[in-house]
Amino acid sequence: MIALIQRVSEASVTVDDKITGAIARGLVVFLAVQPDDTEATAARLAERVLTYRVFPDENDRMNRSLLDAGLELLAVPQFTLAADTRKGTRASFTRAAPPEVGKQYFEHFVAECGKRLPTIETGVFGANMQVKLINDGPVTFWLEA
Repeated sequence: MIALIQRVSEASVTVDDKITGAIARGLVVFLAVQPDDTEATAARLAERVLTYRVFPDENDRMNRSLLDAGLELLAVPQFTLAADTRKGTRASFTRAAPPEVGKQYFEHFVAECGKRLPTIETGVFGANMQVKLINDGPVTFWLEA
């Protein structure tokens, strides 16, 4: 499972001209599920996303996590993160889980985060989404579980 996290001052996802998720300050996580992922993988990655220290403390050092700072999370399914781009000029998606598996573990990831966050906003699995965000920093990290 792959998570690309970005610290944001605001973000939203729109599907068919309707906002499906929006947050103020917090994290956007773009999430890709791979064929060998399990519920345990999703739970481990959720823990990492929630506790990864990307927010500034009183000394302006990245020492606070999303949970520490009490901020918001927007989770966006993005299978293209699992693309194999090593050859040619067109990506291969053999490293991405089939859609039904991807949806299952994306939802499990969201549920795991929901155990510790009051509100999680999401995109729509399998939809054509427009994501707007203001990356704060910029701060972007690639996490795997």
